[in-house]
Amino acid sequence: MTWYGAARHGPRSRRGQHHGTSVGAVTGADGLGLVLAEAAVNATGAVGGYAGGVYLRSESEGLLRLAVLVGLPGELMRPWWRMHVNRPFPVAECYRTSEPIHLADSEEAMRRFPQLMAGLPFPFGSLYVPTENAGEKFGVLVALRPATPGHPVEQSDQRRMSQAGLRLGAALAQLERDGIPVSWSGEPLVVQTPEATARPLRIGTFDWDLSSGDLIADEEFCAILGISPDEFDGRVEALTARVVPEDVYQLWVVAREAAQDGRPVVRRLRLQRPDGPSSLLELAGRPVHPPGGGIGVRRLAGSLIDLGSGVIAGEAVADRLPDGLFSLDRSARITYVNRTAEALLGLSRTELIGRVLWDAVPWLDRPAYEDYYRAALLSDDPVRFQVERGRQDWVSVSLYPGHHGLTGTIAAADRPEYGTASISRPGAGLAFAAPGDHATALYRPVALAIALTEAVTARQVSAVVTEELLPAFGGRQLAIYVLHERHLYLAWETGFPAGFLEPFEGVGLDARLPGVETLTTGRPIFFESMELLASAYPGIPLDAAVGARAFLPLIASGRPVGSCILGFDQPRGFAPEERTVLTALAGLIAQALERARRYDTEAALARGLQDALLPHRLPAIENVETVGRYLPGTQGMDVGGDWYDVIETDRGLDLVIGDVQGHGVSAAAIMGQLRSAVHAFALAGLEPADVVSGTNRLLSDLDPAHFATCCYVRLDPATGDAQAVRAGHPQPLIRRPDGTTEVLDLAGGLILGVDPAEAYPVSELSIKPGEVLALFTDGLIERPGRDIDIGIEQLRSTLERSGPATVAEVADRLIRDARRSTDRPDDIALLLTARWTGPETERTLGRSAAG
Repeated sequence: MTWYGAARHGPRSRRGQHHGTSVGAVTGADGLGLVLAEAAVNATGAVGGYAGGVYLRSESEGLLRLAVLVGLPGELMRPWWRMHVNRPFPVAECYRTSEPIHLADSEEAMRRFPQLMAGLPFPFGSLYVPTENAGEKFGVLVALRPATPGHPVEQSDQRRMSQAGLRLGAALAQLERDGIPVSWSGEPLVVQTPEATARPLRIGTFDWDLSSGDLIADEEFCAILGISPDEFDGRVEALTARVVPEDVYQLWVVAREAAQDGRPVVRRLRLQRPDGPSSLLELAGRPVHPPGGGIGVRRLAGSLIDLGSGVIAGEAVADRLPDGLFSLDRSARITYVNRTAEALLGLSRTELIGRVLWDAVPWLDRPAYEDYYRAALLSDDPVRFQVERGRQDWVSVSLYPGHHGLTGTIAAADRPEYGTASISRPGAGLAFAAPGDHATALYRPVALAIALTEAVTARQVSAVVTEELLPAFGGRQLAIYVLHERHLYLAWETGFPAGFLEPFEGVGLDARLPGVETLTTGRPIFFESMELLASAYPGIPLDAAVGARAFLPLIASGRPVGSCILGFDQPRGFAPEERTVLTALAGLIAQALERARRYDTEAALARGLQDALLPHRLPAIENVETVGRYLPGTQGMDVGGDWYDVIETDRGLDLVIGDVQGHGVSAAAIMGQLRSAVHAFALAGLEPADVVSGTNRLLSDLDPAHFATCCYVRLDPATGDAQAVRAGHPQPLIRRPDGTTEVLDLAGGLILGVDPAEAYPVSELSIKPGEVLALFTDGLIERPGRDIDIGIEQLRSTLERSGPATVAEVADRLIRDARRSTDRPDDIALLLTARWTGPETERTLGRSAAG
């Protein structure tokens, strides 16, 4: 509940839409992709980072989307493509508070944002700045860089990052002024950072008309592209079609910098050949100024240099090594392999160079390894893990991070003990059978525990497990069963084939199934492959031929609650640390579910109490129509104190709306007492100011710890004359017959319950035939992280555009978006009152003034 003074107005926040991540997303009319990518690349480089990106608002209220990702593989970061502004992550907090966030290392990040470190438990630093302009929020600019333990982020880097955010905010505001929507709804645009140059092998020349896209090129240029001069159509698309998607951005930066700065430019590109591996190109261009010293640059002339695959002259030395050696760029594309690596990976250099590591080598594409890839790309620490190429055929893989990519080694290995893969710490070396990453083991349960404390309903608990537990352990399937009268019933599932779990619904505790036995024995059961599961439980239906399963007992304070099933797409081991962590997390989940079950029961009773306190039918008055709506909040199960009422008295029709501070049964009880008091004062013939003053004194006596807002309007149905008294409540809206809608400016006094001697002023107004008065509580206009003025303006605009419609239809439209929301923190009460002179069949609001 918020205490409102005079009427408040704010600018309408425009929202647009942006689709796709193709070249068109960068070079289309809006230029949004290019603006975002350029800002992310420049900001990352300015603070010594190796990766970064931009989160942008989306068409979904309260949801940010990753619009641009720099220096990291897109698929590897998929769990972080979406970010709700209410989540306890630095991106969300930066957006909500409009304050920059600087995290020097993982320890600082763990203290402030444990859920971030649960999913990314690696030592890295990060900087976040809001992108805004004139109070309008667009998103958040992010840069990732090496951790600096014990040393905070330097002021100079903080300043550079903030300046980058301001520049991006100004650029996005200009796009909006140009009529280009600034939001994102598709997948992120993935771009690469520039790298150092290498020795040239072949050189072609070109002349590029930046305005038309025409391209004049020589035979060597065509040869580099892998086409004959006769096939070349003279368009720049011949080049963009062959550049790998992550590097297309660099080509358009060349054009933009040349046009803006008029100076020579150089960029690295990777060319994907249709008949072989990608090649490294260097495009160097000089602007061609108009004849006679004219203004502007319309042409770019220069050379395209084929640098080959980036193999150094000393490759023969690497070929003599007994271990496999390879290198990756920051998109995880292979840039070099020696002969031993070719043999161990089972593919030739031609088949490997230019491809993403896990795309080229299928047995490296397993969810269990994603954490290791992320660790190497996000931190400075080496990573080592073991991989099963085939049955009982193992290799060890080590990844050594660098600013522009990774150097890797691969060697044959014996079958390991499960769980020996490790992320090393500085100076710790790379040794199997190390104690593991204890920080990782700590981050995950702590972060999930924090998230579970915020979850109140069983559905929220299950959603938290899906969002936090599955990504942390690389899982793909989840099923949660709850125990009821000695049978297990499915409460939540994701990732399983449609209908697969139906035969297990309602199974008794005597069934021989792993999901039942893990609960009856109280011990977790782990199967490292589906073959082991089928062997232990012959005849059990399987949803996949390969994979792994973990069955966890959900037991709270010694009482069985249910069981949790985690599924993995590929066979995998479960390290002792992982088994311990998963078992502990199962206990936390069980406690949360047990708490949710109690809340569900108590909430049903509390909702029934509140429903009994609200009016079930409003009085029917000639020439006046009243419609009320009430929506309970969805965050938490405590009921709120919002109420509305319509009271027919000898002096007129009294319209009341109020909001008691807080939630819970006590707030609902106070609400019931206040509603009864207002009813009694009104029927006793008191004037509106006296009704509100008497209610204020009553609340002060009832409970000094509770406060309430209220708006009280006495209407003469015959004349439309009205008297209004407002006690800290939001200003009402009034819609004129032509559709024009405005926020009223009624005088107001203190909220109820603060000062028992407060005197409340009375405002005079008139409601003419065809006009609608809207009274509402703050839950209808408030959203976390959004200025309240925007909410008022959106409500006013919706009411203005609501005709032609009945009053009931208008009420439904006003709360439609709130009704759809699953993340509604507060209750909502709405009361609409309309005056008419014609018959009931003609009681329809007219079109808006704009319509």
